[in-house]
Amino acid sequence: MTLTPVQQLQSLAPKTRAKIALSEGAEPRTVAATLQAVDLGLADIILVGDTGEILAELGKLGAAPSERIEIEDPKTSSLTEAVANAVFEKRKHKGMSQEGAAAKAQDPLIFAAALVHMGLADGTVGGAITATADVIRPALQVIGKAEDAELVSSFFLMLPPKDAQDGQRAMLYADCGFVVDPTAPELAAIAASAAQSADALLGETPIVAMLSFSTTGSAHHAKVDKVTEATEMLRASHPDLVVDGELQFDAAFVAETGARKAPDSPAAGRANVMIFPSLNAGNIAYKITERVGGYTAIGPILQGLAKPANDLSRGCSAEDIVQIIAVTVLQSLRSQTS
Repeated sequence: MTLTPVQQLQSLAPKTRAKIALSEGAEPRTVAATLQAVDLGLADIILVGDTGEILAELGKLGAAPSERIEIEDPKTSSLTEAVANAVFEKRKHKGMSQEGAAAKAQDPLIFAAALVHMGLADGTVGGAITATADVIRPALQVIGKAEDAELVSSFFLMLPPKDAQDGQRAMLYADCGFVVDPTAPELAAIAASAAQSADALLGETPIVAMLSFSTTGSAHHAKVDKVTEATEMLRASHPDLVVDGELQFDAAFVAETGARKAPDSPAAGRANVMIFPSLNAGNIAYKITERVGGYTAIGPILQGLAKPANDLSRGCSAEDIVQIIAVTVLQSLRSQTS
């Protein structure tokens, strides 16, 4: 049975609860998700935003701040000066002044990202009412890229329907939300990060398929060459990883087709990490898988950051936010053990 991120986190039962900063602390779905996450024991929560607005939303649900639910208002917080100093240190090489950093520290998205950078939170989540670019920018500027990551990218966690048929399984799709047209080295880096993400979120050995419109030389084109080059790079940099490419999706997903089209492939027919050659392909594929295949798509989830930060769809529900909180906690647990 495929576990949701919430179920997987509950099954792990970590000894220490993570602390997640939610940058849209007064947003109603975010407040409802906070209460659910705390009730489920997933994490302690920092609600970042205007204190009065947050208290009003908590009050509507019969709740109040507690040792599990904190409020940090950038306009009044005792941490604001430290946040401004942290932002200045991260951005002074780009010409940021102390005054500019102090102004930036008033932004809840910047403030939440700085809490993560400073080690005062284990991850951050936002985007229920904020455009993706405005959520990702603070993560890149304040938290930054992980030392072992070539670039920051994204993926969707694809969970099969409850009435899943034989062969339908949980998968990661990358990159479906961030890198538009990756080069071969970037494609290899996306795949390496996605394999790590699969290990953290699926609890399974990652089996990586580098996808194309060709399977093992059935077609010849520069777009195919990019995928085969990326596969070779990935094998060289991660020799222990189970990976193959180029593979068509059916050869990667369906056991019988994989055995026929690529009989010697270590990944054909059983891949759980699908790497798409472009954002066009990945974005279209995840939406078809969701709408036609009945899968649940959780994401886009960022990977390659020094510490976890994740985006939300502006159409998300409180339950969606709870799942992303669980994903963020699972990512933080993996970063602590890697």
